[in-house]
Amino acid sequence: MRKSASIRWFGGAVLALLLAGCGAPREQVTVHERNAVPDNLSQWHVVEAIDGKLSLNARVVPYDLNTALFTDYAHKLRTVWMPEGSSAEYGDADFDYPVGTIISKTFYYPRGEDGTVVRTDDYSGDFAGSGLDLSKVKLIETRLLVKRSDGWQALPYVWNDAQTDAVLEIAGDAKRLQLVSADGSAEAFTYVVPDSNQCAGCHADNHAQKAVRPIGPRARHLNKTFDYRDSGGQDGEQNQLLYWQQVGYLTGVPDLAEVPRNVDYEDATASLEDRARSYLDINCGHCHNPSGPADTSGLMLYGAEQDRRKLGVCKPPVAAGTGSGDRLFAIVPGSPDESILNFRVESTDPGAMMPELGRSLAHEEGAELLKEWIASLPGNCS
Repeated sequence: MRKSASIRWFGGAVLALLLAGCGAPREQVTVHERNAVPDNLSQWHVVEAIDGKLSLNARVVPYDLNTALFTDYAHKLRTVWMPEGSSAEYGDADFDYPVGTIISKTFYYPRGEDGTVVRTDDYSGDFAGSGLDLSKVKLIETRLLVKRSDGWQALPYVWNDAQTDAVLEIAGDAKRLQLVSADGSAEAFTYVVPDSNQCAGCHADNHAQKAVRPIGPRARHLNKTFDYRDSGGQDGEQNQLLYWQQVGYLTGVPDLAEVPRNVDYEDATASLEDRARSYLDINCGHCHNPSGPADTSGLMLYGAEQDRRKLGVCKPPVAAGTGSGDRLFAIVPGSPDESILNFRVESTDPGAMMPELGRSLAHEEGAELLKEWIASLPGNCS
């Protein structure tokens, strides 16, 4: 079972049970004040370890993205919750989320033997009924974004070894892990949990405002089908935006034909251009946009950019150095081995790699996609 199918099944199973009122009674989701955030994730009652599962509370809605940010091959469980009677207002670029919104993202790996974790795109073994099966997965961290009256607050919680709860780690954390591939080979790496200030390195995608904002739950990333099966087990596939509208979490959704949409970078039926641009958008566009932290580079990798020069074609770097790999242009059409973009995406050198936060490993599949795309581009930089 591929990732999208298994996540859809999980989301549907959770909602079917919770919305039907099944399961033991639980405390309601609690929105704590900015200056009184709890030490334990469980005190929010959004996602909790209960009876061997990581379970979602009532009205906590799981969601998925067309193409997701790469984080050292970690699997991710994403959720959104809004206070009763409130909803977000649709916008093509951003949603206007109500105060009290809690967005969570749990990072975990399928569990291997002897403390190893498994590199796989298959999510089907992660679940048991209505939750993550804690005997089969290793939880790493859960990040919360909480909407306050004065903006978003980012809170990193790190799971304990017993997987009973996660503890607030404002200063971040680092975990040494062994990642095992399908061929049995193992690679040691350090998974870095960002501190609360580093969260702004990606989430403050407007350099002037310096305000933390959600990156993933935006129209072009959410515009896809998700399986919300009802308690009768009937097929309940719906577009995520329409479903959010149906449950009262989103207003002002236009006709879907008018909504922007990224593609799944692994979807071989989509064009190579669309796949590569979607990958760059989610992995690089939060910095490389006209108002982002990398605006002075002149390299614009966000999804709406149409100027090929700004996209990097035959564009020299603003400042050369170790980050250029002694290459002359960001993108050399037909020549990925001469392109700075490929060098930086494939590097694991902290002084050269891009993105510079959020990973210790190179994403082999993403790097291969970008090589294929650049190799296909016509022209030259002579």
